[in-house]
Amino acid sequence: MPSHEDLMLAAIEIARTGVAANQSPFGAAIATADGRIVCATHNTVRATTDPTAHAEVNAIRKACQTLDTIDLSGCTMATTCEPCPMCAAAIHWARIDTVIYGATIDDADHAGFNELHVPCETIYKTGHSHVRVIRGLLQTRCAELFNLWKNGPNPNPY
Repeated sequence: MPSHEDLMLAAIEIARTGVAANQSPFGAAIATADGRIVCATHNTVRATTDPTAHAEVNAIRKACQTLDTIDLSGCTMATTCEPCPMCAAAIHWARIDTVIYGATIDDADHAGFNELHVPCETIYKTGHSHVRVIRGLLQTRCAELFNLWKNGPNPNPY
C-alpha cells in the first residue's frame, strides 16, 4: 500500500510533467482508503484558460470520474503546495478525509503567484470542516518545483 510519501512523490512527479508542458508547478494526487492511487494531476490554468483548473480541483474531478462518485470519503489528497481557499473548499465539499501538502502559501507567493494568505487549516477550523491537514511533507522537494519552473521556458505566474 502506498504511503503518504509515495502519494506526495506522485504529486511531485506530475507537477514536473506540468512544468515540462509549460504549466505552473503544482501537482496533486488522490488515494482511496485502501491506498490505491486513483489519479495524479497537475495545474492546467494556462492550457485551459480556466483559473479554477488548479491541480487539486483537477484531481478531484478526475477521482470523481474514475470512482463514479462525488463523495470521496476515505480518500487522501497529497498536493505539492498548501491548498488555496478555493481548493480547500473543494476538498471539503468532495469529503476528502485528509489533505497533505508540501510547500506553503508563502513559497508560492515568493515565486510570484497571486496568493490569498489564508491558511487552509484556518478555513477548515472556521468552517467546522472534518478535513484533517498534514503539512510540510517533503516541503523542500515541493518548494524546489518553483525553482524548476522559474528556470523553465514559461515562468509566468498568474
